[in-house]
Amino acid sequence: MIGRPDIVITIRPEHPNDFDALRDFVRTAFATAARSDGDESAFVDRLRASEAYIPELALIAEADGRMLGHVVLTRIFIERDTDGPIPALMLAPLSVLAEERKRGIGGELVREVVARAEALGHRVVVLVGSPAYYGRFGFVPASNFGLVNTNG
Repeated sequence: MIGRPDIVITIRPEHPNDFDALRDFVRTAFATAARSDGDESAFVDRLRASEAYIPELALIAEADGRMLGHVVLTRIFIERDTDGPIPALMLAPLSVLAEERKRGIGGELVREVVARAEALGHRVVVLVGSPAYYGRFGFVPASNFGLVNTNG
């Protein structure tokens, strides 16, 4: 039970028949988010249409058929001056309905998607987000490794 003793929440991979509902879900979830550029829903569509998309690492949290949260990990490469790029995954976006926030759903999605990535052999996950929030899951500033975000 993910912070909700009144309901059973399950986490499962997204499926093509979820895509239309997910488009609306992500838009709704980010409408009340502290940080949003209004493009998150289209961003998810672009990720899904790219070679970076890994269907097993796009997860939905739901209860009684109702979506409560969603997360996506996609392939990226960390560029270096020597020894070639490092394969990695990018965690973005993480979406939780406003009325379901602060109940552990986002955290459970992060833990589950990272565990599934590790089981598939992935070793590096990066994201842009709150150090206070993501630090509790073991994420540390990329600058600790001499990395900087050159994409804005």
